[in-house]
This record gives sequence, structure tokens and C-alpha cells, in this order.
Amino acid sequence: MSTQRPGRAAITGIGVIAPNGLRTDAYWKSVREGLSVLDRITREGCTDMPLQVAGEVRAFDASALIEDKFLVQTDRFSHFAMAAAALALDDAGLGGGNPAEPFSVGVVTAAGSGGGEFGQRELQKLWGQGSKFVGPYQSIAWFYAASTGQISIRGGFKGPCGVVASDEAGGLDSLAHAARAVRRGTGTMIVGAAEAPLAPYSMVCQLGYPELSTVAEPDRAYRPFTSSACGFVPAEGGALLVVEDEERARERGAEVRAVLAGHAATFTGASRWADSREGLARAIRGALDEAGCAPEEIDVVFADAMGVPEADRAEALAIADALGAHGRRVPVTAPKTGFGRAYCGAPVLDTVAAVLAMEHGQVPPTPNVFDTCHDLDLVMERARPAELRTALVLSRGLMGSNAALVVRRGGESAR
Repeated sequence: MSTQRPGRAAITGIGVIAPNGLRTDAYWKSVREGLSVLDRITREGCTDMPLQVAGEVRAFDASALIEDKFLVQTDRFSHFAMAAAALALDDAGLGGGNPAEPFSVGVVTAAGSGGGEFGQRELQKLWGQGSKFVGPYQSIAWFYAASTGQISIRGGFKGPCGVVASDEAGGLDSLAHAARAVRRGTGTMIVGAAEAPLAPYSMVCQLGYPELSTVAEPDRAYRPFTSSACGFVPAEGGALLVVEDEERARERGAEVRAVLAGHAATFTGASRWADSREGLARAIRGALDEAGCAPEEIDVVFADAMGVPEADRAEALAIADALGAHGRRVPVTAPKTGFGRAYCGAPVLDTVAAVLAMEHGQVPPTPNVFDTCHDLDLVMERARPAELRTALVLSRGLMGSNAALVVRRGGESAR
């Protein structure tokens, strides 16, 4: 029987398309400085709805980044994902397409809303002009797996592919799927999530969420962990990562930016926020166990930050339950309060922020939040210098999923 230890899953490439930055460096600058880009919604057909504030990805020109043959058959959420995947591959030194070993490269994405904008446009044609005016791509562009399929087709990747069709926590679950594939022998995985939930059809669907903030002032609309918490603000965009076997990555001279060390997930039911305390605490403990990480080794927590009083209280208590006394001392942050909660893309963007925070030795602040009513060391107003080796990323979904991910800084030895 082989006693060889499974390889560690290393992040070697990062690609970001977010409301506060269309590349990784722009995203980090905004996150580090605690800038808020939340604003009144400007998308056509969306300006007169109860939801008035969101994080829009502006100045994004899909035609400049993606070939026409893909544009005509894909929705905005896939445009974000394809652009982010290309950026991640370039960052990892794997850009250019035509991989030498196509069966060793796989793709996993997470999706919560699918292609609402494309679907709405085609349905309008159906009811306004007739069935002959509906294009053939309506059958695939809206589908949750569309981004995975188009990234793999565009890049010529023939390794294991999949999609996590889930709520927000699915973003972290997709990273766990990629890490598992790498440990089982797949050379490279492109993984992450990008969402585009700001089309009229998608927004009407979201209006059923009681957790959604309908406050009209951008600087007051999303303030988790405060006495004025009034719900979350949605966002579009997301991030894709390149994940490889750490040893193989080092052999080819790639920079190991971080290691996906541990993950766990639970389920506690839709909007049952009091119950999410136990579920999230169990997920944290499971992620720590898989990483071989003691609670006191966690240097920073990137919070889920739902922005609902009951949910915020449950998260603060879950952190204390799982990390013990250390949970009241460890820095906690939620950069997403500056650009919105991009559903499945949200925890992937948090993971990117965690990697960059460890690289730069700075815990980014929580924009628009200036006090907290919970027993947390919440980082506010400005970034905090710190020696960061291990980060904990948390996510919960509106449908009841809970997930935790432990990320170690590149260069840190295996425990």
C-alpha cells in the first residue's frame, strides 16, 4: 500500500472581475483602502424596484475580452467568469490556450442565479415577436453549468469538470471540489464563481428574500454586525482561481500564492439564522480538523456578514464557539460591505482578499461600518498591519448552507 501523502492544493493564479476592480491589483487596492463603490442601481429596467442599491460591475466591455462566437451564446455571468478565468491563467503563467495535457486541466464553477439577463431577453422575444425570434442558445446560456462549459471549451480543457448549483456557500464548496480533484491527481483546476443577478427578471426573484436591504442610501444599506443592520446588498461579478498540486507548481517555477488547507460544510435550513450558529461552528471545526490547524493559529477571519441582526449574532457566536477565547481576539473583517454580496462569487472574492491580505500583511477594513454591537474584533475604517499566515473564510447561504475554508499563506509548511 502506498504511503505517499496526497499533494496540497495550491493557488497559483487569481482573476477578479468585481464592482470595485476589473483586475486583481485594482480589487486589492480598493479592498485595502476600504473604499465603497455601492451606489444606486442604474441597469435598465431595474431603477424603479424596491431594491435600490447594489454593487454593479461598470466599465466592463465583454467584446474586448471575449470572442464573438462565445459572446452570442453566453450570458453576462459567463462573460465575467470567462474573463476572470483568462486573467487567472495568465497570472499562473498558463495563458495562451492549447494546454500540453488537456485531460489534466479541469473546471469547476459555482452558480446561484444562472443567466437571467440572457433568459429575459429571449423570453421577451418569445412573447413580443413569436417563437421564430428566439435564438437557439436560450437553451444553454441561462444554465448554471454554462460558465464551466464555456471556460473548458474556450481553453480546450478536458479534465474533470462540474458545477456547484447552490446558494452563497457553494462558492467555497467549489474550491473544495477543486482541491479534492488536485489531491486525486488532476494537474490543474480552474475554479470559482461569478454572478450577474441585476437584470429585472433576476431582481424580481430576489425581492422575495427578507434579508435583502431596501435602504436607498448607499452608505447605510449594508452594515452587518451593527445595531443598524438592515440586510445585505447584492452585487455582480466574482473571481476565478487556478489551483494546482503544490509540488508540480513549484517544479514548473510557479509562485504558490496560498494553499487550500481545509474545508467543511453543513446545512441548517433556509433563513433559520439562529440554527446557523451550530451549523457554522461545526463547519469551522471541520475545516480546522482537515487543515490540521489549531484555533489559535487563525490570524484573520473573513466573515459571511449577512447584515441581518439574528444572522450576525449567530455568526459572532459561531466564531466564539469554534475558536474559543481566540475568537474574541482574532481580527474579523468583511470587505464585501464596500462592493456588495455577489452570491456564490462572494466567498471566492473573500478568499482572494484573504490571499492578498496574507501576501501584503494587512487586514482590510469593513467599509461603511464604524461600530459593532457584537463581541468581535471587527476591523473598521482602515487596514490593520499584521503577520498573517492562516486565514479562515466563512460563508452562509440564504437556502441554509454553511461553509468554512482554511487558507494558508504560500510558503507555509504543511502541518
